[in-house]
Amino acid sequence: MLKSIICLVLLFTAIGVVAQETVFNVPSGDVLDRGKVYTEFDFSYRHEDELKTFTPRVVVGIGHRFEIGANINNIVAPGPSQATITPTIKWKIYDGGDNGWAFLAGDNLFIPVQNKTFDVGTWSYAEFVKSLKSTKTRFTFGGYYFSRDVVAPAQRGGAQLAVEQTAGKYVTFAADWFSGKHGAGYLTPGAFVKLSPKVTWYLAYEIGNTGVSHGNHLFLTEIGWNLN
Repeated sequence: MLKSIICLVLLFTAIGVVAQETVFNVPSGDVLDRGKVYTEFDFSYRHEDELKTFTPRVVVGIGHRFEIGANINNIVAPGPSQATITPTIKWKIYDGGDNGWAFLAGDNLFIPVQNKTFDVGTWSYAEFVKSLKSTKTRFTFGGYYFSRDVVAPAQRGGAQLAVEQTAGKYVTFAADWFSGKHGAGYLTPGAFVKLSPKVTWYLAYEIGNTGVSHGNHLFLTEIGWNLN
């Protein structure tokens, strides 16, 4: 029974990766400029049962510190997929510039189109971002709300946190975390590697807030392209 629950939790892990610029899963303090386009392909793998997830996405800057996007979550193998179209929006409400502070809010709409277990769901959040120029460190801290059936049978709310540390021109170490015992409840440490001015490789490992000893941990890699 416990293994079945963990498998179901992992099936929803892809929900944590949404169609906007993120650290790994937590939305970052970045917002694309008007007309800029970013695409990404995410892949995760759990060794215990060889579960794989595939998540393509695209993000577009629309100006006035807004970006919108869409991705397809919950494409898995082996086993039945629950393909979910996810339109999103992120707004940098406040950008303090030299003081290093920003405040952002966003919403993500989940629309299952295959093997549906719910009709429509949402993930809403608000977060502060603080950048330290002296150490090239950035902190993100805020709160989230998931409607029922998106990451758990009931509604969920809690904290979402992230830290990023630049280590030279091409590498950034980072980690993000969602609190709670549900399908998005993971600590994800890893690194970003700038392969070229337009291509970034993300490499991380997701560790569940619960069930780790029963296999609730997995490898995550992402390739992102800035198209213009």
